[in-house]
Amino acid sequence: MGKKLFVLDTSVIIYDYDAIKNFAEHDIAIPITVLEELDNFKKGNDTKNFAAREFSRFIDKASGEKSLQEWIPIAKNRGSFSIVMHEANSKIDAVKIFGEDKGDHRILNAALYMKSKFSNREVIMVSKDINLRIKAKSLNIIAQDYETGKLNNSELQADTVPSGRSAIDDVPIDVINELYEKKSVPAVDVTKRKLNSNQYFILRNGKKSILSYFNANSQVFTRIEKQNCYGISPKNAEQTFAMHALTNPDVKLVTIQGVAGTGKTLLSLAAALGQHYDYHHIFLARPIVPLSNKDIGYLPGDAATKLNPYMEPLWDNLSYIKNQYSFDNREYLEIEELQKKLKR
Repeated sequence: MGKKLFVLDTSVIIYDYDAIKNFAEHDIAIPITVLEELDNFKKGNDTKNFAAREFSRFIDKASGEKSLQEWIPIAKNRGSFSIVMHEANSKIDAVKIFGEDKGDHRILNAALYMKSKFSNREVIMVSKDINLRIKAKSLNIIAQDYETGKLNNSELQADTVPSGRSAIDDVPIDVINELYEKKSVPAVDVTKRKLNSNQYFILRNGKKSILSYFNANSQVFTRIEKQNCYGISPKNAEQTFAMHALTNPDVKLVTIQGVAGTGKTLLSLAAALGQHYDYHHIFLARPIVPLSNKDIGYLPGDAATKLNPYMEPLWDNLSYIKNQYSFDNREYLEIEELQKKLKR
């Protein structure tokens, strides 16, 4: 099969400004509307603004003195790229079909134009926008998602993206019993395979199981039990592992990943409060991301007021922990005093 012709949408370039280099020997067509949309993104400090500027720099440098309507080599062992100026010369007009003159529809027209001009080649629209891909397919244009940079299931191995937890089946029942009794057993009694330091395991034999932690320094498996921190107790194995890691002085850095509502912030705060006598400071940090497409500077009020929407999840979790105790309890009063200091 000959060289393919890919038409890139703005969303692909915002997602990966080097995307143009990731199509092997195939050629790339960039609709002029994409350059216009990228121009709107060039100012700012977000990732999308950086991507827009970097892509524009590449186009300018690669083209040199050549016209952008020529086919310009992308790199060694790569195809060429060109800018599509004609976005309404096809017998099919996406703007008229969908009843609105907007960027997406003009980009579709560019793909239709390339398809009619290069009828002997396979023309493929590439977009991160699922609705645009659906519209393209309705116009009989081959449409694909931009997959570069994603990990498929076969790539999600422990060595690539460690989950920090695993399971070992068919562990000898006497080893599990010994772990219950003595709280630790030599690692070689459990498995002969190479283990990651500070990894957590569910050891199983039939219906019997036990939660454990691998200590690389002593080469033993240690039994893990649910522990309560400031009134918060784990609800499942994953939370039990997380709480143990957060309160283990030998583990200096803990990262917790999970969907919303799995207790990441709650467990972290509870573990921090449970150890606050061991440290001088507890730092609470949240990423500052635009709200409603407005940067933090556009939000009303002073610095504390501007930050409050970002910190609200932390305040909510602190209140939840505080309410595990009666109002005259020491822990309740300590958190209440902490809340007053944080909101000053």
